[in-house]
Amino acid sequence: MKIIKTIPVRFYKANSGNEPVREWLHGLSIKDKKVIGCDIRIVQIDWPVEGSLVKSLGSPLWKIRSRLDNRIARIVFIFSDGEIVLLNGFIKKTQKTPKQEIELARRRAKNI
Repeated sequence: MKIIKTIPVRFYKANSGNEPVREWLHGLSIKDKKVIGCDIRIVQIDWPVEGSLVKSLGSPLWKIRSRLDNRIARIVFIFSDGEIVLLNGFIKKTQKTPKQEIELARRRAKNI
């Protein structure tokens, strides 16, 4: 029997107690949440992930690239104490990942 090691996932929690990625996900359709959730699960189980699902944004940031029906979603995360910490989630509207989204994730990562 194959033992599957799953990396725990947690949401970044601001000092105010808000969990911005969780709140962002709540605003999406059930179908979009399922796609993103499946992509996160792949990272949990199959890390390191090959292919186009995950890409480095420069140490220590990584992004999960989820393809929705007519949009593209990104989740920016780091590894911390053996866990995946989801820092930022957004719908991508331009070819490159917006710098302000990366900088927001970097600021949140420093608070962990």
